[in-house]
Amino acid sequence: MGIVVKPISIVVNNVIARHAWLALLAAAALTVTACSTTGTPTAPTVPAADTPAAMAPTPTPTPVAAPATARYHVTFQATWSAGSHPTDFPSSAHFSPLVGGTHTARVTFWREGVLATAGIRDMAERGLTTRLSEEISAAIAAGTAERVFTGGNIAISPGTATADFEISQSHPFVTLVSMIAPSPDWFVGVSALSLFEGGQWIDERRIELVPWDAGTDSGATFTSPDLVTAPPAPIAPITAAPLSPAGRVTSLGTFTFTRLP
Repeated sequence: MGIVVKPISIVVNNVIARHAWLALLAAAALTVTACSTTGTPTAPTVPAADTPAAMAPTPTPTPVAAPATARYHVTFQATWSAGSHPTDFPSSAHFSPLVGGTHTARVTFWREGVLATAGIRDMAERGLTTRLSEEISAAIAAGTAERVFTGGNIAISPGTATADFEISQSHPFVTLVSMIAPSPDWFVGVSALSLFEGGQWIDERRIELVPWDAGTDSGATFTSPDLVTAPPAPIAPITAAPLSPAGRVTSLGTFTFTRLP
């Protein structure tokens, strides 16, 4: 009897074929994976021409540097009258000549709460400008002030007076005063007003003028006889009649500082 081997050959061939088929499938899977990870790179997206991303940024304007100096015209508009201050309003109401200077923050020529200098006393009691001008000149010599200037007076109030002056970035403050006349020692003014802020010159600044007491004469009315205050009192706003009716500090006018071209 002979040995039958054909079935074994078929089984062996089937096994071989099956392994070959599995190997073919594995190779195909590797090929698909490689293509998916190493395919053609995606081109960068270019924004549309009218989108914000494609528009060039607007350049920020470069601030124009302020000049080192500036010229100003100041107008003193006095409104003091029988209508604004009816109590004992004098028939000869007027204001003395303007006097002032430009300076740094390291010096003041008057301010609330301090004693008046001789120059402020002379201005407030008699309308004189010489001694205050000398005090400003002394500050100029010391490097804390730069210019002294004077302006017109107001012969009859209401009225107008003016002055022109030059000011610099190194000395950007202005002080300016005028006597309320007749009076014991009363005046109007500004102390250390800055005309240079934020790196630029102020085009215009208007200041309401309230009455101040220099603290050197104790007279209580416009025409009181001289009565020296001893010891002197600090400079203070006037909050009583006749210049502040019912305790209301009332403006006597304005200073308007206007920058000249």
